[in-house]
Order: sequence, then structure tokens, then C-alpha cells
Amino acid sequence: MRPILLVEDNADDVELTRMALEHEHVANPMDVARDGVEALAVLEDSSKPVPILVLLDLKLPRISGLEVLRRLRANQRTHNVPVVVLTSSREDSDLGSTYDSGANAYVRKPVDFDRFTEVVRQLGLFWLVTNEPPPETSA
Repeated sequence: MRPILLVEDNADDVELTRMALEHEHVANPMDVARDGVEALAVLEDSSKPVPILVLLDLKLPRISGLEVLRRLRANQRTHNVPVVVLTSSREDSDLGSTYDSGANAYVRKPVDFDRFTEVVRQLGLFWLVTNEPPPETSA
């Protein structure tokens, strides 16, 4: 089963996401990258499966989420992976830049756990159940 890659530097948000996915009985394993460099290392490692979904924060240390997205889209191995930007940013410029760089969705993180769980449930249902993911490539 292909993993979900969560790219998030905030430990509380990592734990909240993990809890929400478990609460919603998402069976896919979740890998975590805590900054942009780690994310690119995971995404470019041909010994690991291509994630079925990337949940990407924008405000990351070392390499921004936007740059991770651009590199992910430029890489033959990962260019079709669905990417949901999951961020607290409310900047219109971030919204525009994210879609211009190839994001599939932009979701603002709710602060409330119940609302966050509902957002994760909806994401899981659509991206992991309803949506037909692109095939994994070996490039």
C-alpha cells in the first residue's frame, strides 16, 4: 500500500494529522518529512514507493513548501502525485503561487480538532477512495 507523505515541521500538527487519519481508519501508512530537504530526499529516493498523496505545508525550514512543489512537479518520478497544500497561510499570493506551481488543492488548516478531523476525513475519502490515483512510475 502506497504511503501518504506529510511534509510538516510543526510536531503538534504532525500528531494531529496522525490522530485524524487513525480516527478515520485510513489504512495507508503515513511518512513524515519535517522540512523541505527531507521531503525531497523521500520523494527522490527510488528505493521507496511514490506516495499516493502528499500533504504539504508551505512554511517549512530549509526549503519552502512551494519550492518542494515545484521540484516535485519537475521530477518525472513524482510529477503526477496528487499534492494537497495543507497550510495555515491566508495569503492570496500563497494561494495563487501554489496553484500556479501545480498543487491539486489548497486547504487551510482548521484549529479545532473536530473540524481538522472532518477535513482529513474529506481529504481521505476523496484522494484515497474516490479519486483514481496515477500509476506509480519507476523513472
